[in-house]
Amino acid sequence: MVTVSVSTAEAELTEDERAGLELVRESGGIHQSDFWKELDVSSRKGSRIVESLVEKDLVDREETVYEGHNTYYISPTARDLDFRLLMAGDMLSPFIGEEEVDPNSDAFSQWIMNLAYEE
Repeated sequence: MVTVSVSTAEAELTEDERAGLELVRESGGIHQSDFWKELDVSSRKGSRIVESLVEKDLVDREETVYEGHNTYYISPTARDLDFRLLMAGDMLSPFIGEEEVDPNSDAFSQWIMNLAYEE
């Protein structure tokens, strides 16, 4: 498998592939059965678009059952996620992985202070 940078892979997308990638990114994830309907293409063409995007490592595809039918769930690759919203300076949000949040905790106070001084 040849590794191609994301920007190079995106630059080489067809118009249909670009529209498909944009749909997946904007929706945050979509079932393949809805994907081709939203793009207004045949299911066969929709499958080819998804296969191409998966091959270029621009989306992930996972088998699932949706409305009683076997299909795939198409989601953006992790590199498309914006983790900056969880950051305050170089600190990751103190709430990641916590079941109960204590707004009076030192970790939360420090995180808020980092947000305030970031401006």
